[in-house]
Amino acid sequence: MKRLPCTLLLALLTCIPLSAQEDEDAELFRVMDAWLDAQQAYEALPGLSVAIVRDQEVVYSRAFGLSNPAEEKVATTETIYSICSISKLFTAVAIMKLYDEGKLRLDDEVGDLLPFYDLAQQFEDSGPVTIRSLMTHSSGLPREAVNPYWTGPGFPFPTQSEVHAGLEEQETLYPASTYFQYSNLGLTLLGEIVEQVSGVPYDEYIHAHILEPLKMADTRTTMPDDLHGQSLSVGHSSITRNGSRQPVPLFQAKGVRAAAGFSSTVMDLAEFAKWQFRLLENGGKEILKVATLKNMHRVHWTNPDWSTTWGLGFSVYESDGATIVGHGGSCPGYRSTISLNPREKTAVIVMINASGTDPGKYAKGLAGLMRAYGNADSTAGPDLEEYRMTCSPQPWWSEEYVFPWKGKLGMLGLPSNNPSRFSLYKHIEGDLFKRLRKDDELGEAVRFHRDAQGKIQYYEQHGNLTHRINK
Repeated sequence: MKRLPCTLLLALLTCIPLSAQEDEDAELFRVMDAWLDAQQAYEALPGLSVAIVRDQEVVYSRAFGLSNPAEEKVATTETIYSICSISKLFTAVAIMKLYDEGKLRLDDEVGDLLPFYDLAQQFEDSGPVTIRSLMTHSSGLPREAVNPYWTGPGFPFPTQSEVHAGLEEQETLYPASTYFQYSNLGLTLLGEIVEQVSGVPYDEYIHAHILEPLKMADTRTTMPDDLHGQSLSVGHSSITRNGSRQPVPLFQAKGVRAAAGFSSTVMDLAEFAKWQFRLLENGGKEILKVATLKNMHRVHWTNPDWSTTWGLGFSVYESDGATIVGHGGSCPGYRSTISLNPREKTAVIVMINASGTDPGKYAKGLAGLMRAYGNADSTAGPDLEEYRMTCSPQPWWSEEYVFPWKGKLGMLGLPSNNPSRFSLYKHIEGDLFKRLRKDDELGEAVRFHRDAQGKIQYYEQHGNLTHRINK
């Protein structure tokens, strides 16, 4: 699988004009570039697109690798991916819009709203299966509708009528409001409720009431098969034993689209994030009432073992002391995530055209770098840009990235699942630096060495030499 060389890619990214915010955070964003480029290479990801939102501005947007390796088509921030279960957030917003309009209640029973609902309740003492329980995955319904639709190569997703007919063959897995059980079937039924209560086909309702007002022109309730291999990226498998990833046939979620059928771009999901921050800041109503969105972001279900918490449609959890809301997506050949910090009004969106990888670790890694940069103290001193380089510590580690970080030098081993954990070095004199310990005392020395033309070629630490590999 061909890819852009790291040095070429970073050179191209460096040439992109910087906005005022990007100029302020240029050091931070170049570290993000280097980390993501290395992760894409070492995990053999075909393509990776990311965007970071601060309030109403996309402050960082990048793409790495290829959206269609067979045709060497480069991934961009406008590349379309399956967002799979992130679809559930749009279904949840549609439900809550109908709630705001007084057309349904959260404690309405599913059987009262859907005349075809005849799934057997096997627990005599169970409570009711309600809209609220569907939105929090605590309804006790089975995880999936009929058909083995996660099975390749055909991925036989059921039609809407097949979902309806299959209900009589199914029964509850648990009593309602007892355990968290993630359920694509449950969110599929919420899509049916949107259609039944509004009197408008699901796809039309989503487009008219959410996508069009937010100007999300590249978001659809389906996968645009006419764009496959062009603006729609080609999905790929989990990594095989020989280190390759194979193309996965395109799928359509059909009757399960309300739970898993949408496609989008990182820039479109950035608009979805901006809308939420805007509504939380301004109050009033934009698609939803602000109180309704806040309610969706609150925890409405906690599992008995305290391992899982969920809002109304949104995953809600704590990370490094902050409340994070969002959702992940995993469909044949694609992984994605959207992660929002409502208090700080920041969001990270990641899309990958491959299975078997975790986009959440990229979102968490980027958020960690933002947090570390924001908390770091600036140190006055010389311009350290000439020390930026990638070095080879082989055979011990893969790469070492050296970079300026608020007047100091950072050294980050690549690849890394936690890029905000790196060593910092204070400039002493000339090409001499010393490691800053956690207690701010100085540790071992690092001295950089230059060639006859004055360009830095390697550094010396503990008497050993580590050479530069990007010339």
